[in-house]
Amino acid sequence: MEADLSEHGTATILVLLIGTAVLAPWIAPHDPAELHLADRLQGPSVTYPFGTDHLGRCVFSRVLFGARLSLGIAIAVVATTAGLGTLVGLTAGYVGGFLDEVVMRGVDSMLAVPSLVLALVIAGLLGPGIPSIVVALSLAGWMRYTRAVRGIVRSVKTRAFIDATRVLGASESYILLRRILPEVLPTVLVLAALGMASTVLTIAALSFLGLGLQPPAAEWGSMLQSGHLYLRAAPHLVWFPGLAILFTVAAFQILAESLRQRLDPRGLTFPEEALAPRG
Repeated sequence: MEADLSEHGTATILVLLIGTAVLAPWIAPHDPAELHLADRLQGPSVTYPFGTDHLGRCVFSRVLFGARLSLGIAIAVVATTAGLGTLVGLTAGYVGGFLDEVVMRGVDSMLAVPSLVLALVIAGLLGPGIPSIVVALSLAGWMRYTRAVRGIVRSVKTRAFIDATRVLGASESYILLRRILPEVLPTVLVLAALGMASTVLTIAALSFLGLGLQPPAAEWGSMLQSGHLYLRAAPHLVWFPGLAILFTVAAFQILAESLRQRLDPRGLTFPEEALAPRG
């Protein structure tokens, strides 16, 4: 019963987030970049539900558009990392031998570096902006999918039903795509949900450090960066974007755990080391 309530609450939060991101231009009461200098640093009110920032911009509108940016970028990053990591993991695990050894040594070397540090280095080299964020986070995140997928492929390809399919004359591509890939997808879905949570958090961190989206873009991390200067005078500048990040990350983490329990209730498919959070 408690699990069902948790799942329903998570689903509600995710629906609200996605709906907010899609409908932000119609829901927002103000242009997120519009300045109202006479109304700067106002607290929450009917006109400005979340107050205004140091330039008089509507914080509520900026939080709404921030969901659009954060979720949009996160989806692009997760789609890229999941696709690339799954492809490399399938190939390395199925082919095996020298290719598998080379790929996994490279993956292990990259996994030795915390993903946030790797993303900071790449983003610093590429400069700020949405393309740089997508490239940096994609290059820093695909290895985790590869390691998990490769392990499953190596286990599945030795099972009897794979040998039976091969005896019946099926091609290697058919075996890989129609027999092995379905066994991999549950783990990829769980990792993707976890990836959405960590990516949203990393996007905010990069923007807070000045390597992500730049002003006047309405992004939660950049809002925290500018708002922390006025923490005593206008704490709402930090509270609302911070809560948006908190609820988004928590919702995707709970979604990942729910998917894990539903897709593999006995815990046979998802090794702990593959799903454990990384620094």
